Amino acid sequence: MAIKIFVTGGTFDKEYNELNGTLFFKETHLNEMLSLGRSRIDVHIATLMMIDSLDMIDTHRETIARQCASAPEEKIVITHGTDTMVETAQYLASRITGKTIVLTGAMIPYKFGSSDGLFNLGSALAFVQTLPNGIYVSMNGRYFQWDNVRKNKSAGEFEELK
Repeated sequence: MAIKIFVTGGTFDKEYNELNGTLFFKETHLNEMLSLGRSRIDVHIATLMMIDSLDMIDTHRETIARQCASAPEEKIVITHGTDTMVETAQYLASRITGKTIVLTGAMIPYKFGSSDGLFNLGSALAFVQTLPNGIYVSMNGRYFQWDNVRKNKSAGEFEELK
């Protein structure tokens, strides 16, 4: 059973420019992370975009939805920025059925060394293999239904609504 991983950017894949102190995108760190985690899962990685989720609009979400719908894999992980991850999950839930899709990201860039990204990626890969069809968000070792999650910005973590 192969798993499709769609990369969309977000803090997960940001790099730090030491000269001017800005964050930027270069390329995804997924292959390095999977190697570091000693993953033995059959994955197919496709980079759809490399943007900050605050810059994501419905045109981007439509691209993600179209790619999910046309992917032969029934199990899909999407790396995504945390600020609008819930909005993308809601968008997908209204358009995709018959697949298990898990969105995940990071609060701290992977390249910082103290990132939660590796743990979140591993959790998302485990959840996508075991959860029934549906749309989920996976952060902090937990999974959430697409319609029962929010980012608690003051706590720096995701939580259930109810």
